[in-house]
This record gives sequence, C-alpha cells and structure tokens, in this order.
Amino acid sequence: MRAAQRRKPPLFEVRHSRVHGYGVFALRRIRKGTNIVEYLGERVSHDCANARYEHKDPKDGHTFLFTVDAKTVIDAGINGNEARFVNHGCDPNCQTVDIGKRIFIEATRTIRPGEELAYDYRIQRDDDDPADVDVIFACHCGAENCRGSMLEARKKKRAKKPAAKPAAKRAAKRAAKRAAKRAAKRATKRATKRATKRAAKPTARKRPR
Repeated sequence: MRAAQRRKPPLFEVRHSRVHGYGVFALRRIRKGTNIVEYLGERVSHDCANARYEHKDPKDGHTFLFTVDAKTVIDAGINGNEARFVNHGCDPNCQTVDIGKRIFIEATRTIRPGEELAYDYRIQRDDDDPADVDVIFACHCGAENCRGSMLEARKKKRAKKPAAKPAAKRAAKRAAKRAAKRAAKRATKRATKRATKRAAKPTARKRPR
C-alpha cells in the first residue's frame, strides 16, 4: 500500500490536441534533458515502408514513419507506443535523439504540467514534391515563428556569381596587355631618343656670302 502511494504519477498522457488529432501532454514537471519516451514501432527498410504506404492518399500528410538512418525506418503504426502522438512544433520543447539506433524524445527545456510536448519533424523535401506539399503537411502549432509547414525550412538561394572567364581567354588577355605595354614602352623610348638627338645636334646654318 505504502509503495503504491509513493509511486510517482506518469510523466504524460495522450489526449485530444488543438494542434492535430491526439497529442501528448505533461502531467508533471519534466526537467530539461529528460528522456521522456522512446519512439517504438516495427523496424523496416525504406523499400518496405514505401511499399506499405504506396496506395496512401497523397493528400494525407499524417504519418507515423520515423527515419533512423539510410537503412531503417520505424513504423509506429505497427506496435507503436504513445510517442507516435507527439505533434510537430516550430518552437518545440523537445527534440529527438539517437542512442544506439534507438530514438528517444528528450526535453530541451523544463516543461510545465499541462504543456503539450512537441518536436520539429523537419520532414525532408524532395525534388518531386507536389506544388502544394506545404499545404499537405501544414503546421498549426500557433507559434510566433511558425513556418506553416512540418517540412524542413526551404534553403535560401544564393545569388549567382558571374561566370568565370575561361583560363585560355584570361591568359590571352593578359599576354595582349603585356605586349601592348612593352610596345608602348619601346615607342616611348624611341621617341625620347630621337628628341634628345635633335636637341643635341647644332642647327646647320649657311655662311653669309
């Protein structure tokens, strides 16, 4: 009886969320750095995960798949636990950590009782994404810095630098400049020499008769 009374209440519970469907909420204070729950489910290959959801509605952004690495995906839709209900947030209070290929949800700050847990899904963008992909994976977290999508932020395009001139052209241009400079220098020397000679030579005069 005493042992039951001393037992701490659970860290969280699953209930309806204003963000999306169900969510996970803290029942007591959770300290920063706490490993709250492990993301569980069937571990399958990427090919298996793709084949499993091949006929899924492309407009449905709901997913329980979590990529571990280039070989493994966790499908929390099969044998999953409460971790699959942790929603996305653009200003999250949690993050996912990989410990020996096991995925845990960790608190990034102290979480107060009643707060909904969230981490940034950062779903990868692909070249063949439909034009409305951000609408399909829309975010409704309500954070001030909400980017409006569960997908990773778009990469900023860098301004294109002027195309470099071919090395052969650059070399030819430099050679032409050097040649022109040498020619101008030689011409200046010749002109100076002629002018000096003329100045040094006395003017011939005829003797008066």
